[in-house]
Amino acid sequence: MAEQTHVLFVEDDDVIREATQLALERDGFAVTAMPDGLSGLEAFRADRPDIALLDVMVPGLDGVSLCRRIRDESTVPVIMLSARADSIDVVLGLEAGADDYVTKPFDGAVLVARIRAVLRRFGHAGGPAGGAGGGPDALDGGVLSFGELEIDTEGMEVRRGGTPVALTPTEMRLLLEFSSAPGTVLSRDKLLERVWDYGWGGDTRVVDVHVQRLRTKIGQDRIETVRGFGYKLKA
Repeated sequence: MAEQTHVLFVEDDDVIREATQLALERDGFAVTAMPDGLSGLEAFRADRPDIALLDVMVPGLDGVSLCRRIRDESTVPVIMLSARADSIDVVLGLEAGADDYVTKPFDGAVLVARIRAVLRRFGHAGGPAGGAGGGPDALDGGVLSFGELEIDTEGMEVRRGGTPVALTPTEMRLLLEFSSAPGTVLSRDKLLERVWDYGWGGDTRVVDVHVQRLRTKIGQDRIETVRGFGYKLKA
């Protein structure tokens, strides 16, 4: 029997926590449910789950702060849950290192679909390595070179000026998409489809925040914004 995917779920509302836990368990997930951020952090460190679902507004240690603590220790995927779709909630969660977010109230089937989408891309972090015509300089061992930036598409490692760059799996997927077609503009919708595995419309703020996070790590001028169209990696 295949090993169950372990979900850490942090939610202070008893009804939502219990109902969601039951729904996830019916779909085959193993769930550790905690009512506040501090117990959630303890459970994360003790159990090392495969994915974390964090409500933004939980007592003790709020979801955004908990996400930052988790991200300091791990690249495990994180989905934020919020009762509001306000920009500040979304952006704060994503800037803290979350990979996606879901607005409450949510349909159980939608939540499961989003979880599975995140897990699919984390389980298959590799992407297309070959560039389009006029692509990057190819080095031995599947390494792509863009100036001082080197991307090892086999070892899933990135270096900038010879120094290792720590990327989350989502950031790595995003960089691989850009590096597969340097100089080509990729729309936000296309990136949502390819990186976030959205077969439906998604919030493009997810893309914008991740691009900004990626820029801070590989160089602000490496990814260019093409207003009205999307982004492209400078070859």
